[in-house]
Amino acid sequence: MMRSLYSGVAGLRTHQTKMDVIGNNIANVNTVGYKSQTVTFSDVLYQTTQNASGANEETGAGGTNAKQIGLGSTVSAINTKVSETGGYQSTNNPFDLMINGDQFFVVSNNGTNFFTKAGNFSVDSNGTLVTSQGYAVMGWAAEDGIIKTDKVQKINIYDDAAKYAAPKHTTDVTLSGNINKEDENFTVINGEQNGRKVNISFYDDLGYKYQATIKISQTSDYEYAVAAVGLTCNGKDMGLDATALAGLIDTSAAIKFDAADGTLDDTADDKITLAVSSLGIDALPDDVTIDISNMQCRGTDTSLDSKRGVVDAANNVTGAGSAVGTMTEVGIQKDGKIVATYDNGDQKVIYQIAVASFVNPAGLEKVGDNLFQATLNSGEFDGIGEDITSGGGYFATGVLEMSNVDLAAEFTDMITTQRGYQANSRIITVSDSMLEELINLKR
Repeated sequence: MMRSLYSGVAGLRTHQTKMDVIGNNIANVNTVGYKSQTVTFSDVLYQTTQNASGANEETGAGGTNAKQIGLGSTVSAINTKVSETGGYQSTNNPFDLMINGDQFFVVSNNGTNFFTKAGNFSVDSNGTLVTSQGYAVMGWAAEDGIIKTDKVQKINIYDDAAKYAAPKHTTDVTLSGNINKEDENFTVINGEQNGRKVNISFYDDLGYKYQATIKISQTSDYEYAVAAVGLTCNGKDMGLDATALAGLIDTSAAIKFDAADGTLDDTADDKITLAVSSLGIDALPDDVTIDISNMQCRGTDTSLDSKRGVVDAANNVTGAGSAVGTMTEVGIQKDGKIVATYDNGDQKVIYQIAVASFVNPAGLEKVGDNLFQATLNSGEFDGIGEDITSGGGYFATGVLEMSNVDLAAEFTDMITTQRGYQANSRIITVSDSMLEELINLKR
């Protein structure tokens, strides 16, 4: 039988394989995170009918080349374009993520880790961040807002530790506003003046809200005494007697203004201490410092306002304390940190999404469902993963990576593959005709 018949069959097989790959690429042209594949051929075993010979100086004979007959082609490699990024698709879904970089998401199913570029995630009924097939997205948990980089674990956004924010006691309050020194509330009637009163609110470590009523009395045109005249907890009067109330603020505490410009006098203390630690309440371990540095004495209007916390040099509010917070929303930052926002105003990092990188990402093996698994040729996953920023990458939130299939290239490959398949089929038909002629010699 003729060798060309089998070469033609081998050519048909290889071109059929290439067509299968092209078909799969085109079928996944709109698959999230899909990485297209390419096929390369190589020639196969050769039959040598005459070996090569070298030149003979004694006889003067020249050298001859080997005579070899090839036996067709075979598929040498099916490569995946892992490092070629697909297009962007904006979804505005806060849990949709795209990796800008060569890393992969780490997902898990029944304890087995897989890797994917498809970031179309959602949250299941248990609060776990999952893929569309239910594989858990892996990352690291935070402790007191600090990420603990260890073995990757499931990201459970709504677990009990993340769902609530612990209360914090208040350490600082800001008292601001203006005092009119001619305000009739400072008029002495029957030996006593009403003064001006302002409420100071603060929290303890159990999340209970307290409100101290502070009375500001005029002792001279530009100097005012400060005293506590009431204290409630969660809206209920705590029943403190006059002596206990008097002990909350030192009798020497005063607000003193400069007569020239009405600002706080340079010689005056710009802070007043509310001695709540003297109440003997375990959840109130520290006194509350009242910052009065922004008060002034100008014009004819008296307006006083108090806010929990003070503004530091970096324009951040510190020392405000807070009640127990319930999670209201979550967001994912570019570095993969998941930040929860609470109804008490708190924000904290609860998890960070981990990624994996490989020495040879093209060596990963596709297993379906947009997933890859590590192989000996890709390099092993260490079980810990890495911060996406360590490799210069970042996450794009509300964006998905689309397939990197190039339809123009695929259709071109389809044409050349079709012609290659057609040419190999002609080899078979022509070889058959030659055999037919050979058989007809006997007739």
